[in-house]
Amino acid sequence: MSRLCVVCGGSRGIGRAVSRLLAERDCRVAVVSRNQDAAQATVVSLAGADHMAFSCDVSKGEEVQNIFETIQKTCGNVSYLVNAAGINRDGLLLRTRPEDMVALLHTNLLGSMLTCKAALRSMLHTQGGAIVNIGSVVGLKGNAGQCVYSASKAGLEGFTRSLAKEVASRNVRVNLLAPGMELSLPLFFTAPLSLSSIVCLFSSTSLLSCPSLCTPVYASAISFIIVMLK
Repeated sequence: MSRLCVVCGGSRGIGRAVSRLLAERDCRVAVVSRNQDAAQATVVSLAGADHMAFSCDVSKGEEVQNIFETIQKTCGNVSYLVNAAGINRDGLLLRTRPEDMVALLHTNLLGSMLTCKAALRSMLHTQGGAIVNIGSVVGLKGNAGQCVYSASKAGLEGFTRSLAKEVASRNVRVNLLAPGMELSLPLFFTAPLSLSSIVCLFSSTSLLSCPSLCTPVYASAISFIIVMLK
């Protein structure tokens, strides 16, 4: 049976693109989204069979635990995880409401922590696996008007580096993809548009920069990290 990849935030943008590419490369894909209908629409568009859609708010620990238990029972052990779920609410820090800060940090940072923890429980029962978290060049460089978003993505970078060291001995690879401005995502419509780069963390210490703005390029990079670097 082909290996199972869980794609959180798999119903749009980079998550949707990587779901399609992984399906084309003979992975079974579990598409996770807050919107069940959107997740199901993505599943219908995927090549092959045995793909499934699930609804989950990754910022809520109980939901994450329950959905991964359901995935385990329904689809089997998780081999790969892509964390593409995220939100953004741009604004100067002095104008940012505390509840928006909490929502950003819970979805972009805590959400990935929770899904990584849940997926690892499954991966450690198999012969290893791979995780790719989606960061942002803003988390590496900073940007005016995106203080909280930048902090959430910078935190995700630190988390990814540390987790990579924790689980390397168990044959689980953990990497970060840090895209520049992604024009296709409604996530960034309020942000200033500028050319930037994607940064792939192929290890906990090395960076590879690739200038691009194309979702398919990001999806190809993620697919390469997951499938080709076995």
